[in-house]
Amino acid sequence: MFPLRDENPSHHTPLVTYALVALNALAWVTLQGLGQERQLATSVCTLGLIPGELLGTAPVGTSVPIGAGLSCKLGQPNWLTPLTSMFMHGGWMHIIGNMWFLIIFGDNVEDALGHARFLLFYVACGLAAAAAQVFANPASAIPMVGASGAIGGVMGAYAVMYPYARIDVLLVLGVFVRVIPVSALMMLGYWFVIQLVSGSLSNLEAGVAFWAHVGGFAAGALLALPFRNRGVRHQTAIL
Repeated sequence: MFPLRDENPSHHTPLVTYALVALNALAWVTLQGLGQERQLATSVCTLGLIPGELLGTAPVGTSVPIGAGLSCKLGQPNWLTPLTSMFMHGGWMHIIGNMWFLIIFGDNVEDALGHARFLLFYVACGLAAAAAQVFANPASAIPMVGASGAIGGVMGAYAVMYPYARIDVLLVLGVFVRVIPVSALMMLGYWFVIQLVSGSLSNLEAGVAFWAHVGGFAAGALLALPFRNRGVRHQTAIL
C-alpha cells in the first residue's frame, strides 16, 4: 500500500513541514550534488551517522565500500551526525519518497502540535530513530542517512491522533492495481509491522535502517499527546 493523499484538512499553513522539505531539497542540491556519485559519497561519509565511528566501536581508519568504486574511511566521532544525517539521502527515490510521506502526514501533525512544538518533535523523533538503529548495531561501519526515522515519528503521531482519517492508497497485487480508501490506523499500522518484521528478519548490514523506522514511529506515537497543543480543536475525516 502506497499512500497517495489523505482526506484530513489542516487548518493552518504547515510552515515547518514546508521548511523541512525545502531544507532536505537544499541539502540534496548543494551538499549532495543531486546524487552525483563523488559528491553524494562524500556527503554520506562525512554527514551520515556511522554507529561504529560515533561510539568508537569500529577502528579509526576502517574503510567501507559504498559503491561505484568509492569507500568511507572512518575517522574521529562527530556528535553532530545524528542531526545532519536526517537531511542526507542516498538517491532520488529515497528523498522523493521521504518528502512525499512528510507532505502527506506532516501538515496535520503540525496543525495539532503547533509550529515550534512540531519542529522540536520532528528532531526528537529523528534522534530517537538514530538511537534505535545505533543500539541495534553499535559496531556498524555503514553510514546511515535519511529523514525516514523522523518522518516515521510523524506517522506514529498521525496514527495516534487521527486513527480514522481516510487515506487513499495505491494497492498493487500482481496485475490488480486500484486506489482504495483505508483508515490511517490500517495503513500506518501496516507500514509499522512491515518495518518491524523486516528489521527482525534482515541482515543488520543490509543497507536499510529498519530499526530507525521502528524507533522513530514508536517515539512519535509516545510523544504525540504530550507534545499536542491542547488549545487547538482537532477534526478528522472519518471513514
